[in-house]
Amino acid sequence: MLAAESTERPFDGVLLLTALLLLGLGIVMIASASAGIAERDFGTPFAYFWRQLGYAIFALLLGALLARLLPLDFWLRHGPLLLAFGTLLLLLLPLIGHSVNGSTRWLRIAGINLQVSELVKLALVIYLSGYLLRRGEAVTNTWRGYFLPLGIVSILALLCLLQPDFGAATVLLATTFGMLFLAGVRFWIFVTPLLLAVVAMGLLAVSESYRLKRLTAFLDPWADPFDTGFQLTQALIAFGRGDWFGVGLGASVQKLFYLPEAHTDFVFAVLGEELGLIGVVTVILLYVLMISRVFAIGWRAQQAQQLFGSYLAYGVGLWLGMQVLINIGVNMGVLPTKGLTLPLLSYGGSSMLANCIALALVLRVDHELRIGSERSEQGRRRR
Repeated sequence: MLAAESTERPFDGVLLLTALLLLGLGIVMIASASAGIAERDFGTPFAYFWRQLGYAIFALLLGALLARLLPLDFWLRHGPLLLAFGTLLLLLLPLIGHSVNGSTRWLRIAGINLQVSELVKLALVIYLSGYLLRRGEAVTNTWRGYFLPLGIVSILALLCLLQPDFGAATVLLATTFGMLFLAGVRFWIFVTPLLLAVVAMGLLAVSESYRLKRLTAFLDPWADPFDTGFQLTQALIAFGRGDWFGVGLGASVQKLFYLPEAHTDFVFAVLGEELGLIGVVTVILLYVLMISRVFAIGWRAQQAQQLFGSYLAYGVGLWLGMQVLINIGVNMGVLPTKGLTLPLLSYGGSSMLANCIALALVLRVDHELRIGSERSEQGRRRR
């Protein structure tokens, strides 16, 4: 993805390879999981497959271009502007947004739905990385420095809840708390707002009837398997049918209008049915490897005192890791339904774009680390 400014290995090949493997597997699974609904909606079984392939190619090209042309300093300088723009889009959603299934989360641009919260996640990570660099001392030692980013993310979370999008609000808050913790916030400063946030999110979760139904369905989906527990019971049936090696690629029964959102939020359940336990474990290991490489790059940047790059990598790792954990947990019935996509696997152009740009920025962090290390080595040799 990056030009070879270094003589060898200009970027982390393991991170790039695992991301591409997950993306490729996602495209294959979307071709399978969406065949029935695509045939019904468009008269061809591969409509969603071609769309996702187009999204993936565009996202990869844009990610490569941004990583190649724009240094980390650019993102450091423009982080506040990006977040302000994302916040403005969230504010405009009630006026110009496009509603699907009762939620107004999308802007329709040239016939394409753009989910604003996905881009806001990326903008927030970039902004917080710059804020922690500029105000690191205040954040770790004072209430004011700590509460300013929390105030900002609380506003963003509230705007997401108004859509409503409880899942995006959860990821935004969790990513922010994680980044602040890794920045070295004192424990007593960190814990108090965290406990308040957990209580607030818990109250919000039970304040609306549809959220309360999701919680009760999650606790016992078989109590009402044809109504509130329908989606989860169908997902569990898919995993049960998959057994060790799956029923075979393309042979899923649950995707045939039994399992709602089979190619988006619940593509992992279809994968479990078609590829079995072996496929499920393989995908989980790929995610563990990818996210661990992201955190490893953040750690190396921290050791090299490139703190913006370090916070950026940590933020991306927290964001993607949290979303993977929640989506897989929801699919397997250990977490209540949140409506979050599985990074790089689920159908959706907005999430694909945000995920590819985020990973491209992490590769840029790794690239600049390698360039800096190489130049230091050349300087030592001259001396």
